[in-house]
Amino acid sequence: MTVIDVHTHMFTTKWLELLKKEGGQYNIQTRPDGQQEIFRGNTPVVIPQKGHFDWKLRIQHMDQAGIDVSVVSLTCPNVYWGGEDVSVRAAREANDNVAQAQTAYPDRIRWFASLPWEYPQRAVEELERSCAQGAAGVMVLANVAGRSLTDPLFAPVWAEIDRRALPVLVHPTDPPGVDLMDMTKFDLSWSVGFMFDTTLAITRMIFEGFFDRYPNLRIIASHGGGTLPYLVGRFEKGDEVELASRRQMKRKPTDYLRHIHYDCITYNLGALQYLISVVGAGQVMFGTDWPHWVHDTRGAFANTAQLPQEQTRAVRGANAQRLFKL
Repeated sequence: MTVIDVHTHMFTTKWLELLKKEGGQYNIQTRPDGQQEIFRGNTPVVIPQKGHFDWKLRIQHMDQAGIDVSVVSLTCPNVYWGGEDVSVRAAREANDNVAQAQTAYPDRIRWFASLPWEYPQRAVEELERSCAQGAAGVMVLANVAGRSLTDPLFAPVWAEIDRRALPVLVHPTDPPGVDLMDMTKFDLSWSVGFMFDTTLAITRMIFEGFFDRYPNLRIIASHGGGTLPYLVGRFEKGDEVELASRRQMKRKPTDYLRHIHYDCITYNLGALQYLISVVGAGQVMFGTDWPHWVHDTRGAFANTAQLPQEQTRAVRGANAQRLFKL
């Protein structure tokens, strides 16, 4: 069966050098194991790996794992730093890199565009440029330099994405206040903070009627949707007792959870099975998080192999073929 990885990441050397020079709060620190890690202040964000920069190594990994197509995205901290000029330069650098990779490996690589979201006009311009280069969708962090994705500032960007009916990978980063919540140690900013970031971002979209406003959006909630599936009962109860005058969504919370898409990166078979029980196998796609230090290529294959055959086929490739028109 065809296997399509919708959650896998890249950097470029120029992007990393630009971050080191113009990244503001972002800085490089050395871990106790000797690895270089990107931090925001004292909060760990991401550990660059060789595979983030090496397309030949990526194709080799795909061949060995049995992955036919990878839909590649820049990961956090994306391009939300350094001011307008730097943010635009970083986005162009990242997008040009993956566009060139798609040209080099046309049967294997697709990509999500990164945009300078804080500057909506420039973001729309970069979206147009990226789509002309073959972008299959857009990647956005679950908060843009602390701003909610539903912030009115971003309305022009969302309107253009909705007009084009593009898939959007919502990927977490460290949420605002991680230092106040004491998440900077033991990588709690990753294990807890990232899940919180995705969950809060998508929950805002649901309760603010975002999917009614932008009916063509095809949101993909990273890492199995964070804790969204587990909170389904709480969402329904909250909607049940909500004041009618404050209610903004037109459907039930569960309807929206079954409208958006998810990847299978849960690191746990039971969690994946529960996700499918809430949203349906037709909404879940294959993801590995390669080449992150915490990638789970082997686990993604092992967990999806335990699903009923028709669900395995849907999650590993059929759903992504339909969404990305592959």
